[in-house]
Amino acid sequence: MVFTRNNILKGAVIYSTGDTIAALIMGEFSWFRLLGIVLVGATFYAYEIPNYFIWIDQQTEKLSGLKMSFYKTTLAILYFNPLWIARHLFFIMLFSGKIHEASWDILRIGLMSFLVNIPISFTANYLIQNKMPGHWRFMASAIFSALMAIYYALSMVIF
Repeated sequence: MVFTRNNILKGAVIYSTGDTIAALIMGEFSWFRLLGIVLVGATFYAYEIPNYFIWIDQQTEKLSGLKMSFYKTTLAILYFNPLWIARHLFFIMLFSGKIHEASWDILRIGLMSFLVNIPISFTANYLIQNKMPGHWRFMASAIFSALMAIYYALSMVIF
């Protein structure tokens, strides 16, 4: 299991940057939300994602070629699933002081957001899992996720 200072810093900065952009676009910026997403990025995401990527490598080490590429990509997409998205939306609501607005509807929003995003997510995760060296995957994934954080935050309005 890995949980490095470098990943903690990357998670804190990159995830909070994406969410701050989303909050600014929606006119919902708050310092509490910023600090909350910094905390989530530096803890949950900085711990879970690099370790999941290591697990993906272990699961696919005996595979090669197209089968390995497809399997790694699919496993990455399965991690960033509708429940992951709903949890991220829950964190946004919690740190925005809108916990009273949280409902089971965030699962529907997570599912819709996930389904609409599959072509983009498949392409990005293919590149991250198959073209990036292992030590760069968390940062690449965090940058993609920061961009997606903008989409996830907006998806509460879109969906």
